[in-house]
Amino acid sequence: MQKLGLSQTLQQKLSPQQIQFIKLLQVPTAELESRIEEELEINPALEEGTDETADEKPENEEDYQETSGSEDEIDIKDYLRDDDYAGYKMQADGGGDDDEDDREMPIPMATSLHEQLMTQLGYLGLDERQQAIGKQLIGSIEADGYIRRDLEAIVNDLAFSQGIETSVEEVEGILKKIQTFDPAGIAARDLRECLLLQLDRMDNGRDVDVAVAKKIISECYDEFTKKHYQKIQKKLGTEDEEFVRDAVEVIVKLNPKPGGGGSAGMVKNQYIIPDFILTNNNGKLELALNSRNAPELRISRSYTEMFKAYDKSDKKDKKLKEAVTFVKQKLDSAKWFIDAIKQRQQTLLKTMRAIVDFQYEFFLEGDETKLKPMILKDIANLIGMDISTVSRVASSKSIQTDFGIYPLKYFFSEGISTDSGEEVSSREVKQIIKEIIEKEDKSKPLSDDKLEKMLNEKGYNIARRTVAKYREQLNIPVARLRKEL
Repeated sequence: MQKLGLSQTLQQKLSPQQIQFIKLLQVPTAELESRIEEELEINPALEEGTDETADEKPENEEDYQETSGSEDEIDIKDYLRDDDYAGYKMQADGGGDDDEDDREMPIPMATSLHEQLMTQLGYLGLDERQQAIGKQLIGSIEADGYIRRDLEAIVNDLAFSQGIETSVEEVEGILKKIQTFDPAGIAARDLRECLLLQLDRMDNGRDVDVAVAKKIISECYDEFTKKHYQKIQKKLGTEDEEFVRDAVEVIVKLNPKPGGGGSAGMVKNQYIIPDFILTNNNGKLELALNSRNAPELRISRSYTEMFKAYDKSDKKDKKLKEAVTFVKQKLDSAKWFIDAIKQRQQTLLKTMRAIVDFQYEFFLEGDETKLKPMILKDIANLIGMDISTVSRVASSKSIQTDFGIYPLKYFFSEGISTDSGEEVSSREVKQIIKEIIEKEDKSKPLSDDKLEKMLNEKGYNIARRTVAKYREQLNIPVARLRKEL
């Protein structure tokens, strides 16, 4: 038995304006221009240029709240159904396509490492069978230039996939030929072989340092990786430190990843375009948005006049209604897009001003030790916005200062307490660790325990494991690997 009932529910939905604003807020400056161009292409009611009604333009964050909800807005429900929503969203929304969030800059075409190696394989003049083995080997080379798959497994691959019966010896013979290809060190099975392949290319029979370097890698590899230079001297039967030092300098200049120089596949050219520009004008910090973040957009006058003409028309047939609906969609879409751009500008500036005020001492001098502990919640509380909004502003944004360009995420860090009870930024502690290690005696590098004691003496309450974590984040190796002759 069927019953007809009435129920009341409360739902919260994002308006099209909010959706546009959220997506535009997280777009970096480098991509904003292309997003605007896309919208200009699909919406004829949107034009480049300055709006003549300048008095409607909000001058600050508070003014925006007044202009965004004007009384002359027409309720979209009067002439659209829910299934028409995709028609008046901006193109970047894609009708709800989440993949848009992961869009990347256009990638320039380049010859891949695989293509380069296949070209060189063709120069060897191999027969069809050897060519097939060579292709299988090149296909097994990983992005960093190494072949880590066992040769026996490659022999089995050839037998099962191509019906080619071969042996490890034959495959290794072809591999030796591929290892003569450029870049030097390609198709090595481990780091030791990679270094030896590069040294073989450099060995002309006259360079003593290269000859000694080859001997170190072939006979003293374990000692070399552990920087046990005295043991190397003993194995080589010499007491001359300079003899070993010069050879080691040759080795450290070699490329440990011959395939990882950007030619392993597609090459990406990334250009940093700052979203904000901060200048120090005689001790006064002046913040401005990059001009690319403030495009001049306006609603097409011809489309506005067209809509007014339709509205005054006496005819009320179906075709006229469709025309009115289309024009109104485009006008609303253009207005909402312009408002979203304006709100983006205000939110970016408001958030960045709060960050500059919070880290004022750093922005005055550029001294990392002046950075205060700061988390997203701190800024969200200051500007009265949600943490997710601050996170979107900080994501993929950067600021140009007198000391360089910094990503906004750089200024957010955890805190470390001092003996006086003061909270200092973890970046300050990292900077001190870096300075201590730079000044240490490289023949007797400082262990993490010693670093911990030195920091404790300076008043920083920090544990050894935290010292190790910060050292690793700075890409500084452990003490024994920092040892030099």
